[in-house]
Amino acid sequence: MMPISSTPRVPLKTVALPSEHGGWGFTLEPILLGLLVAPGWAGLGLGIFALAAFFTRHPLKLWLADLRRGKCFPRTPLARNFALLYGSLALAGLLLALWTSRGPFGWPLLLALPLVGVQLWFDAHNQGRNLLPELAGAVAMGAIAASMALAANYEAGLAYGLWGVLAARSVASIYYARAQVRRARGEIANLQAVYWAELLALLGLSIGAWAGLVPWLSVAALAVLLPLPLYTFNKPPVPAKVVGWTQMALGLLVVGATALGTRLG
Repeated sequence: MMPISSTPRVPLKTVALPSEHGGWGFTLEPILLGLLVAPGWAGLGLGIFALAAFFTRHPLKLWLADLRRGKCFPRTPLARNFALLYGSLALAGLLLALWTSRGPFGWPLLLALPLVGVQLWFDAHNQGRNLLPELAGAVAMGAIAASMALAANYEAGLAYGLWGVLAARSVASIYYARAQVRRARGEIANLQAVYWAELLALLGLSIGAWAGLVPWLSVAALAVLLPLPLYTFNKPPVPAKVVGWTQMALGLLVVGATALGTRLG
């Protein structure tokens, strides 16, 4: 007879893959925007870096949480190994970007580091679902689009304008998604905060477009999304997964409009 192992098996998916549906959109949107606006090997390298960094977060969070408890669970070595694997891929992507870049691209990444630090601190304390770390992580990820544009030797104003578009869209999306999730749980949602977040995001983009840093098509795309809460908040709430995929689709609309507006000048 085969011996029966007393060690429980850990499904790889629960350790290796991120569980946040919204995080996929906040990661893929800046990568796609950067590749559409400034395609090239450096942009590809930064895209690999961003995607690998996104995958690193989940196993790293599990690993740090276990270390903080002083425990070693069956998942702990798996989480460590996946974190190191994804981290190595991120480093490889960054090296590719450094090797093929046509311009310095490091400043957006450096500026995003404090935001990443905030998210990791909350993750390590099992509070990554709070509003502050969600905002910090989403806004930080937008720096990738700015770095990709700078690596292709685009002007700094355009590069940081791309980051601004993604930041405004992320803030509006997070407030909306959190309100929908609270409604689905039968909790009280602050709908006024959602409206204010979207109006301020639209105002910020309008100022950027007036200054020539942001395409007006980006403003138009975000404005199209404004009536969405007015409609959906008067309907029964939907599952969090539906909210996440819907927001990803709307984010692609903003990305497409921004890329087209940038190409048209």
